[in-house]
This record gives sequence, C-alpha cells and structure tokens, in this order.
Amino acid sequence: MRITLTWVDFLLLITYFGFVIGIGAVLKRRMRASTDFLLSGRSIPAWVTGLAFLSANLGAQEVIGMAASGAKYGIMTSHFYWLGAIPAMVFLAIFMMPFYYGSKARSVPEYLKLRFDEKTRAFNAGSFAVMTIFSSGISLHALARLLQTLLNWDYNLCIAFSAAIVLVYIFLGGLTSAIYNEVLQFFMIVLGFAPLVFLALKDVGGWAQLQQKLIPVATGQGFPAGAWNESWRYTGSPLENPMGVNWFGLVMGLGFVLSFGYWCTDFLVIQRAMAANSMSAARRTPLIAAIPKMLFPALVILPGMIAIALYSTGDRFLPYINNDPAKGIDYNMTIPMMLAKYFPPGLLGLGFTALMASFMSGMAGNVTAFNTVWTYDIYQSYVAPHKSDTHYLWMGRFATVFGILASIGTAYLASTFNNIMDMLQLVFSFVNAPLFATFLLGMFWKRATGHGAFVGLAGGTLGAAVFHGLSLAEKAVPGVKGGWITPQFQFHSEMGQNFWIAITGWSACFLLTTMISLVTKRTKTDAQLNGLVYSLTPKPLEDHEPWYERPVVLGLLVLAAVLILNILFW
Repeated sequence: MRITLTWVDFLLLITYFGFVIGIGAVLKRRMRASTDFLLSGRSIPAWVTGLAFLSANLGAQEVIGMAASGAKYGIMTSHFYWLGAIPAMVFLAIFMMPFYYGSKARSVPEYLKLRFDEKTRAFNAGSFAVMTIFSSGISLHALARLLQTLLNWDYNLCIAFSAAIVLVYIFLGGLTSAIYNEVLQFFMIVLGFAPLVFLALKDVGGWAQLQQKLIPVATGQGFPAGAWNESWRYTGSPLENPMGVNWFGLVMGLGFVLSFGYWCTDFLVIQRAMAANSMSAARRTPLIAAIPKMLFPALVILPGMIAIALYSTGDRFLPYINNDPAKGIDYNMTIPMMLAKYFPPGLLGLGFTALMASFMSGMAGNVTAFNTVWTYDIYQSYVAPHKSDTHYLWMGRFATVFGILASIGTAYLASTFNNIMDMLQLVFSFVNAPLFATFLLGMFWKRATGHGAFVGLAGGTLGAAVFHGLSLAEKAVPGVKGGWITPQFQFHSEMGQNFWIAITGWSACFLLTTMISLVTKRTKTDAQLNGLVYSLTPKPLEDHEPWYERPVVLGLLVLAAVLILNILFW
C-alpha cells in the first residue's frame, strides 16, 4: 500500500515547512550570544516550555514507536505513560527542578560538576552525547523508512533530505527555534492523529468490539484472552503477557529506573524547563506537560491496537520487515499504513505533515541537547577554555552540523529493530539508568563523593553492558540486541530484557557509589553544597502563588488523575 498525495496534500506540506524555516529565520536576529542560541536566555513563559517539554518527547520515537508497541504489546504500552512518565514528571517538578534552575547550571553534566567533580561531569557528558546521537538517528530512520515504503523514495535520499531540513532551522534559531517549532509540532500532531483515532475506532466498532477482536491476537500467541486489553491483570508472570515481564520488573525497571532516569536526568527534556523565565515557571513546566501526556495513549497507542486487531481478522495491510515474511511484521509502519488506509486526500496531507512534525520534533530536540552539552561540557571545558562568547556560539552551530551527520550513521543501526521503542529503551538502559542512581545519592546524601559518583557511573554502565551481552530475547540474533558474550538469560521480549538491563545498571551504580563514597574523603563542604543537596537547600516558597500555580498542589492532582486511569484500565 502506498500513499498517493494530491496537490492539496503537497500544499499542506510546503506550508508547514515554510513555517518551520521561517521561525528559524526570524529568530536568527536574536541569536547574539551563545546562551541565546543554546539556552534561549531563560526568557520563555511556562505554557510554552510546558508544551515544548511534552513535544520534545513527542517525536517519531513516540508517535511511531508507541503505535508499534500498541500493536506488539497491547494496552500494557500505557505503562510508558501512567507508570513510566507521570510520577517521574511530578517528582522532577517538586524536588529536582529547584536544583537545576537554582544552581544556574547550563546542563545536567554541569550540575554534576558542581555537585561532584570534573571527571563525573566528563563521563556523563560523553555518554549523554552518544545517547542523543543514537536517539536522533532513531528518529531519522523512522522518517526515512516511512518515505521509502509509502512514497517509493530511495532510503538514502530520504535520510539526506530529512536531515537537511532539521539542520537549517536549528542552525538559524538554536534552542528557541526548536522550542517554538515544538509547540507548532504539538498542535500539528494532535490535529493530524485525532481524526485517525476517530475513524479507525469507528470502523472497528468501538472500544467494546475492539476488545473482542483482540482476543484472537492474544490467544493466537499463547497468552490469556485479555492480554492485549488489560494493563496490570497478567503481570504475575512474564509468560502471561506480551511484554514478557512480571510486575516487579515492570515497576522497578520501567516505573522507577527508566522513568525517573529519563524524566529527571535527561537534558533533552530538562533543557526546555531550564529555558523558562522563572523558578516557578520552570517547576510548573513538567506539570503542564503531564496533563495532556496522560491522554496521549488514546492518540498513539490505540491506533496500534486497532491495526493488529484488523490484521488478525485478515486485513493484512501491515508490511513485513524488508518485505520478508520470515522476519515478521514491521510494527514501525503501523501509523503510516493506518493513515494510508483511512485518510482521504487533504486529510492525508495533514496526517503526513503531522508525521513529519513528530520526526523533526524528536530529532531537533536531541540535536539541540547535543550541541549544548558538546559546547559547554566538552569543548569549553576540555578543548578550548577561555575563548570568546562568539567563538562558542559558532562552535554550537558546528556541533549542530556534526550531530546531524553522526545521527545519519546511527539511523542504519535502528533499521535492525521492528519496533524503534525497543532500541530507544535499550539506549536509555545504558545511560539514564546508572545516572539516576548517581543523582539520587548526590541530591539526597551529602556524603556521596566525586570518586564514588565516577566509579558508580562507570560501573553501572559496564554492568548494563555485561548483562546485555549475557541476555537475549526470543528469536533475536546475538549482536546489537544482546547475547554478544554468550546468551545466559532468555527473555520473552526485547522490552522485558531492556527493563532488567536498566535494573542491573542502576543497582550496580547505586551500590558502587555508596561503597566508594564511604571509603573516600569528602572534598566539598556543606557551604559548597548549598543549593545542590536537598537537605542544604532553601525550599522554594509558594505562599505568594495562587493554589492552581503551586507545584505541590498541581502534582497531587496529577497523581490522583493517573491513579484513576490505572484503575480504570487495570
């Protein structure tokens, strides 16, 4: 099945690209200093940073990956939102943003320097830079695969074209351009996919009929009848659910380690909150984002569930990986094929433009995070210190070019996964999982030392790598997906394997940091740790704010809402 675009569809695409490039061109005149280009001068209101915070995570990785996961794992994919996002976003707003924003750190690695030492910062800066390149490459692959399959364009040409568009608008306007484009992309994604959900759900007969049609999907793969419809009921054993994980692996691996590790330490999203115009706005940013985030399973997971239900009833519109039936269904093509199935001309252009927006949102978010960490935490710190601000501004632009070129290389690795979300969580298991252990100890235990943090980060990353080399999911080939040492641990799914890699990395880092800190001497006094450790930091006052702007009140309301959603879809 291929998408046939009319002149109306192309007009929508061209108009959108005109806005994207135009925003960058207008903002270029404001890019006078490196902080303007890389940090937006901390001048953006909370509602804008809130939507940008959400949209930075709403790239092709989420739109394509979550729909693919909805088809592959069913309603259990909602755990990435109601368990694996919202609680961590509330924790970030209430407890961690005061450290980031109040310390005036320009990046997460720079906070680690202030709290610990240079070597801890250097290790995290390097690992984070690599992670952003991989994440950007995943987004790049997603769009190239889309264009290749549906429009019959050459894969290599698609990668070059897509990378060039993102390069232009980031190179012109920096982070500010990325943030305002992310807000535009947020509305494009909602407008593009809401009609798809409505049309597809109507076609399948509504939610009750969809649940009935998903029963053969579950039983056909040897799972209980409700495995695709229930989020918690079948987590007693990894053999009873398609995600191949029990409740402990789910709660500890996703709900705690990967979730808090991503939302609380990943500079990609934190950078948006740090661009806010006040401490209060910075703390409200994740909470503003959490409200629409709770509803996104209906927008991105439900189409995947509908697609696999239709596929199981004989409508074989989903393609195989590289058109080879032996390799199985290419779940990454769920959303594109659903668009081709349900959207007429005009509306098809809107949906296609929304896909382009999701791709560029994710890739641009990673590239702007990369250029900031490279410029401030690697280049300025270790390669060329004490240069002029103009010099660092141009280095930030050069890093943008380099980051996109490197992303092109990692895009080809992503092509080996039938669900890009599996690869993304694998990358997070190596980087974010150990880092979260370091942050927990650093922020809430003043005895944690720089030597302990460095050894813990290195040991946690190494521990994750060793477990990856010793484990493998069913039907996977040893290599990028694990088992490169020797497969000792077998997992039912790649996602279940990722959760346990994350648990291993976090646990190794936590234990090593604790032990090394206890046998090494503190190098920073309480006065030096003021503003960096929770017990030594003045708490932000909220008395002057109306109740609906107080982070604690908003956080409790958000947690109550997400608890209700978990109960409703138990």
